[in-house]
Amino acid sequence: MDSQAQYTPGMVRMWRIYRTTKQMCRDRGYDIPVEDTEISLEEFAHRCRREDGEPERSQLHYSATPTQEMIHKYTPPATAKFPNPEPQIGSLWVEFNADENAGLKQLREYMVHLAQNNHYSGILVTIKPMTGMAIRMLRNATGVDGQVLGGVEVFVEQDLLVNITKHELVPRHILLSHEEKKQLLERYRLKETQLPRIQVTDPVAKYLGLRRGQVVKIIRMSETAGRYASYRWAI
Repeated sequence: MDSQAQYTPGMVRMWRIYRTTKQMCRDRGYDIPVEDTEISLEEFAHRCRREDGEPERSQLHYSATPTQEMIHKYTPPATAKFPNPEPQIGSLWVEFNADENAGLKQLREYMVHLAQNNHYSGILVTIKPMTGMAIRMLRNATGVDGQVLGGVEVFVEQDLLVNITKHELVPRHILLSHEEKKQLLERYRLKETQLPRIQVTDPVAKYLGLRRGQVVKIIRMSETAGRYASYRWAI
């Protein structure tokens, strides 16, 4: 790792946040190169450093497209009525807001940008938590010039300083496709409502962008069984 002494604390902090967002997008299934998730502090600073040594957040925005595997997981099964279902996923726009206090104005401008550029969904990273009115607007996530189909997620920078999924006590979570979910329920003769639950506000669920109704497989290590799997239904 590069020596951090020559960089401001703000630069080091933003570098960690940026890397976590790249890792999060890749873990969700977006086409993010491994080298982007391991970007060095030197390269990061070269990309966005201002004259005062602090990061210029406007230089950090990026888009991401889903891999074929992700598209498969987010495509509903074909039916007689819909023989060629559309995938419920698409391009993602990640933006780092530079305003100290982001609210309704910033969120509305962000959603307009998503709609005008045909992004399916977005992740907005803010310095501090958004205002109450902005959070209420998120429930609908409709821009002035159209609807953001996949909605908008908001993360506070503080929550992205560390990738929580890399902690040794956090088990691996794997999103099941529609077919895998169906096979699981048929195998154990269950209804999805009979599965243990995980809230979409759970830190790992939020990291993975879980949606209500999805099922995630959780792999844990065991001293006796080696490892075992359990399943959670997102609510």
